[in-house]
Amino acid sequence: MASQRDIKRRIGSVQNTRKVTKAMEMVSAARLRRAQQRIEATRPYALRMMEFIGGLAETVDPDIYAKFPLLDSRPEVKRAAVVAMTADRGLAGGFNANIIRATTAKMEEYASQAVDVDLLVVGKRGVGTFRFQGKTMAHTYQGITDRPTFLDAQGIAHTLADLFVSGQVDRVDIIFNRFKSAMEQRVDHQQILPIDPEAMATGKDETHAGWSQNFLFEPTAGEILRDLLPSYMEIAVYRALLESTASEHGARMTAMRNASETAGEMIDSLTLAMNRARQASITQEILEVVGGAQALS
Repeated sequence: MASQRDIKRRIGSVQNTRKVTKAMEMVSAARLRRAQQRIEATRPYALRMMEFIGGLAETVDPDIYAKFPLLDSRPEVKRAAVVAMTADRGLAGGFNANIIRATTAKMEEYASQAVDVDLLVVGKRGVGTFRFQGKTMAHTYQGITDRPTFLDAQGIAHTLADLFVSGQVDRVDIIFNRFKSAMEQRVDHQQILPIDPEAMATGKDETHAGWSQNFLFEPTAGEILRDLLPSYMEIAVYRALLESTASEHGARMTAMRNASETAGEMIDSLTLAMNRARQASITQEILEVVGGAQALS
């Protein structure tokens, strides 16, 4: 059995750890509130943009889609780009591991279809893990996940658009954690290129039923659609970044709360062990005193 001094030292160590996890939980909770506010401010614009572009797509003749590079649906996919959105920091439960696992599965799926993959990684954790696994990364983005800006999203979106328009890739997928609540984050997969007007038109009906085609367009609806497609891509990437950031803070807050609760249970267990050790020590001393008295008598 460990001595009282050893047990007391372990209790002090666990208490210090619990202080750290409690502090990290509170910091993550504060950051989560800010991240939620940014998502709530961005979602209406993103959904309205999807609604408007979906409505425009319905008014445009599908035969002229070929004139819009971002709508160029290629029947044969020879090379794809996969964007993995992880975090710059760890201690967030399975947040990063789930994204890495889903990205690896997607790459293996493409490999089974004889499709080459360009890997783009957001976040230091993902970059470090994929580098350790020996995977080649076409582009990396680090130091932006804690508080992503629209300029960060524009940079990523322009890189993806250049890869697609130049013909280097035939499809672009983003894998990120979609925020549900502080307790729940779901790994989501989204194809952002080529843009699918039919999918946006379907999403339009689900998000807003007030769309009407009784508009006069100047310039033409096709020209407006062509100019809005890059903006749609940028807002789609930006929304994914915000969802990922909120999910990270939620996952870290939950993980730190669980760690604090586990530390409390360990402290209770160690305190009980120390009390038992103290009781055994006192009992041993009493037995020694009684034994000495009997020997003298």
